Amino acid sequence: MSFYIGIDLGGTRIKGVAIDANGNILHQTYTPTNDGEGEVWKNAIAATVNGLKEKLNTQNIIIGISAPGLPDKENTAIAFMPGRLEGLENFSWSNYLQNPSYVLNDGVAALVAEARTGAAKESVNAIMVTLGTGVGGALLINKQAYQGSNKKAGHIGHTVVNCDGDCDVTGMPGSLEECIGNCTVEKRSKGKYTSTKELIDAYRNGDNDAEKVWTTSIKHLAMALASASNFISPDTIIVGGGIAEANEDLFTPLNKWFDTFEWQPGGIRPVIVKAVHADLAGAIGAAFFAKEKFNESNK
Repeated sequence: MSFYIGIDLGGTRIKGVAIDANGNILHQTYTPTNDGEGEVWKNAIAATVNGLKEKLNTQNIIIGISAPGLPDKENTAIAFMPGRLEGLENFSWSNYLQNPSYVLNDGVAALVAEARTGAAKESVNAIMVTLGTGVGGALLINKQAYQGSNKKAGHIGHTVVNCDGDCDVTGMPGSLEECIGNCTVEKRSKGKYTSTKELIDAYRNGDNDAEKVWTTSIKHLAMALASASNFISPDTIIVGGGIAEANEDLFTPLNKWFDTFEWQPGGIRPVIVKAVHADLAGAIGAAFFAKEKFNESNK
C-alpha cells in the first residue's frame, strides 16, 4: 500500500500529514521554521518528511507540497515566488527528498482539502477565499481544482473592488487583499488598529470607527465574491483563514451584502460556508493532490 505525505510550507512552521490510500489521516506534525533564516525551511521539510516516514515505517511514499507562489506546468516546483523564501523558485523537491513530489499553490491546496473531506465535499463547482495576512483563493470546477494555463487561476485576492485604492503586490489598484487583508488594517484604520483581531474586538465593543472599517471590509469582500460568482457560477463559496474565525461577525453581514450584490436568477444562490480544516488545510490538500497526480500519471 502506498502512503501520501502532505507538507504545508509556511513562514513560521511546517505542517505535515500522512494519509493512506483511502484518504484517512494517519499522522500530523508541526515543525518550526523561519523564512528569515536563509534556507532552513528546506531542512525543516526534510525533517518533517523523514519523521513521518518513520511513523509510517515505509519508504514507499508520495509527497505533496503546499507553498506560496505559482507552480510550474508539471507541478514539480514553484516557478514564481519573488521576495520571499529565497531558493524556493525552481527547486526540485523530488530530487531533494528522493521520492516523487508534487507542488501546488497553498490556496489551491486548501481548496483540495475542503473538496475532498471538508466543507465542499459535496460540491461540484466552488470558490474558496482565504483571509489572513493577505487574501488567497482557488477554484473548483467539475470537482477538480482549476489552476489555469500558467497556474495563477483563483487569485481572487487581486480582484479590484476599489479602482481608487492603492496598488497591491501585483500592481492591481484597490484589490480585495488591500481592502480586507490583515497586512493593510493599520493603513485602513489610519493607525488606530494594528491587526484584524484588534479591529474586530473594538467592533464587538461598539467602537464606531471599528464598525465603519470592518463593515467596509466585508462589503468589499461581498462585492468580490458576487463578481466571482457571476463568472464561475459555484454552488458553494468557502471562506477560510484566520479572519474567518470572526464567525458570525463576518458571516452574517457577508451574507447580507452578498444578497445585495449577487445576481440570483430564480432565487438560486451559492451557499457561503466556513472552511473546516483550519491550519492543516494546506498539508491535507497537498497529500490528496499528490495521491491524485501520482495515480493519474500511473494509469
